[in-house]
Amino acid sequence: MNDQRIRTLHLYLACAAFCLIMPTMAHAHVEQGQAAGFLTGFEHPWSGLDHILAMIAVGLWGAQLGNPAIWVLPIAFPMMMALGGMMGLLGIPVPGVEAGIAVSAIILGLVVLLDIRPNLVIAALLVGFFAIFHGHAHGTELPPGQSGLLYSMGFVIGTGCLHGVGIMIGLIHRYQVGKFLLRGAGAFITVMGCLFLWQAVA
Repeated sequence: MNDQRIRTLHLYLACAAFCLIMPTMAHAHVEQGQAAGFLTGFEHPWSGLDHILAMIAVGLWGAQLGNPAIWVLPIAFPMMMALGGMMGLLGIPVPGVEAGIAVSAIILGLVVLLDIRPNLVIAALLVGFFAIFHGHAHGTELPPGQSGLLYSMGFVIGTGCLHGVGIMIGLIHRYQVGKFLLRGAGAFITVMGCLFLWQAVA
């Protein structure tokens, strides 16, 4: 493993450690009444399996595509999700949010399963489009009396951590058996997305 890969792995491990430590840090602030919105927002992406699988899939796909997608996709998603979150906070409607979230899991699972490698711009536009649905869902669920800004910061950072988890898992694609397992993960996400879609339209 060369120095660049070692540095990358250290960065992802640091992100994972941050994800584990952050709730404890945030709880300390909540007890002082200063960051309830941030903690709620940070935990929100982890509260639904549909969000978790779609966001991990973004990381898996980025790792599968390699540089520069491994960085671009996990940046494009939270940026567009913040836009969707603002729309939700402002009450701007987005049709079919739950169905859109489910379809995002289906499509993102499929691109991992099939190892689809489009142009980077197309890949970024795809994840950015789906990010709007996830962000809108988060934005409309802001608890009363909590800071919209801190809440938004929380769910964007929480999402970034999920992307980091996906990237760390996705690094197994560098090995032959890892490629097989990664495609299996894509198949699982796709199947779960179909279940989410059935629940959304039933």
